[in-house]
Amino acid sequence: MDVLLDNLDVYGRGLVGTIGLFVVAAIGSLILGTVMAGLRVSPVPALRSFGALYVTVLRNTPLTLVLFFFAFAYPRLELVEFSFFTLACIGLTLYTAAFVCEVVRSGINTVPVGQAEAARALGFGFTQTLGQIVLPQAVRAVVPPMTNIQIALLKNTTIASGFAVFQLGNVYSVLSERGYNVLVGLLWVALFFVVLVVPLTILQRRLDAKWGVAR
Repeated sequence: MDVLLDNLDVYGRGLVGTIGLFVVAAIGSLILGTVMAGLRVSPVPALRSFGALYVTVLRNTPLTLVLFFFAFAYPRLELVEFSFFTLACIGLTLYTAAFVCEVVRSGINTVPVGQAEAARALGFGFTQTLGQIVLPQAVRAVVPPMTNIQIALLKNTTIASGFAVFQLGNVYSVLSERGYNVLVGLLWVALFFVVLVVPLTILQRRLDAKWGVAR
């Protein structure tokens, strides 16, 4: 307990950094991933190919390399200057969006084809059909896997600790410098992650139970 109480400032900064990374990347990946899923099922071949290429490249690239690019390679391009926190959020968003895309696409595939055909018969365009008819039904089918992806994202924020972004993954180094027991300190970090994951799990169960009845 002394490790925690004596270093509340460190744990506090780490917790804020982790939550900040997670919230920004979670929202960004959900939006981008849904857009990419729309491209994957688009009637336009070029858009489908772009969506497939994006998913293939990002899913098969280690997250460490993605963050390495934004931390070290991107600044050398001398484009728009961002903070390391922003670059980490971008990297996490792009990486996680590839997985979100595949989950959303699998949900879209669970919607009966007749739904889309009926919408087109009523004069709906592709975007209207996808946004108003297909996606609302697909969302109900992807709650459990989507929650798992977001939990994985929460854990992946620790990788940003190696790229000048202070969050819970950095706590051990500060504790080591201050002469505290690092193992005990990391146990507290693990507990913080459990506390952060529990609300996501509870939300997933409630949504799944509610929408499961609707299905």
